[in-house]
Amino acid sequence: MPSHSIGSGTISFGLVSIPVKMFSAASSGGVAFNQIHQKCGGRIRQQLICPTCNEVVERSALVKGFEFAKDQYVQFTEDELKTLEGEASRMIDIAEFVPLAQVDPIYFEKTYYLGPDKGGEKAYKLLAEAMEQAGRVALAKFVMRGKENLVLIRPAQDGLMLHTMYFADEVRDFGEVDRGEDAKLKPGELELAQRLLRELTAEKFEPEKYADEYRGRVLAVVESKVEGKEVTSLAPEKQRTQVIDLMDALKQSLGKRGGSSGAESSRAEGGSPRGAVTKLEKKPAARARKAEPAPREKKAGGKR
Repeated sequence: MPSHSIGSGTISFGLVSIPVKMFSAASSGGVAFNQIHQKCGGRIRQQLICPTCNEVVERSALVKGFEFAKDQYVQFTEDELKTLEGEASRMIDIAEFVPLAQVDPIYFEKTYYLGPDKGGEKAYKLLAEAMEQAGRVALAKFVMRGKENLVLIRPAQDGLMLHTMYFADEVRDFGEVDRGEDAKLKPGELELAQRLLRELTAEKFEPEKYADEYRGRVLAVVESKVEGKEVTSLAPEKQRTQVIDLMDALKQSLGKRGGSSGAESSRAEGGSPRGAVTKLEKKPAARARKAEPAPREKKAGGKR
């Protein structure tokens, strides 16, 4: 758990109040670059330019504007915006409890850890265990930095996490996107796809298996440059063979996985039914050869 909280609040449901502290749960690990003048190596500084007056503008001379029509703005001062902000409140008032499976992850924005503040340990533990046993998460509203947020509180790792969420009108309609509704699947393609899915299925998510390889390569080159070593070009990434036919792609994917894919592929193409004992099932080597046929040799004259 991080040592410094970034804020505090009070979870309220019914007549129960639980003082909590908030901690950042994650931070981006991307690689950041600065704009450098190649000639001298100095970092470039940006200036604010007014194209109408053609002059540099100091930040103290700026006000905020909302564009209500093309190139037409309504101006706001900081004091005016302050009066429109949500009422400063530390209360996280739970509105309802719902199953987590009913909340689409598209609504999640940012995650925070919640820890009990002084005097709230017992009530915090009670809420976390009650929600865990009930299989429910809580929806509430919470004002953070003057902005009203929809938040979800869920039990996790023997504690509580808080997710800020997008409001419904902030999520775009998926119906505006072409999703291939008119595409026609060939017989057997869905079965092969399901078998490939089973081949690649794991019992649980293990995030430590995945790493940002690009960031690792960049940092390795940075270290070499700092040490004054000669930087060589990285080997180009191998391009995957483009397979146009979907059925062929599924068969090749299953063939590369090995194991029992050959016999199952035969059944998918109209071979022996499940449970039947065949020669392929008795001879694994033959099954492997059938799953991944050898390329045909070229004949003289360049014709196949």
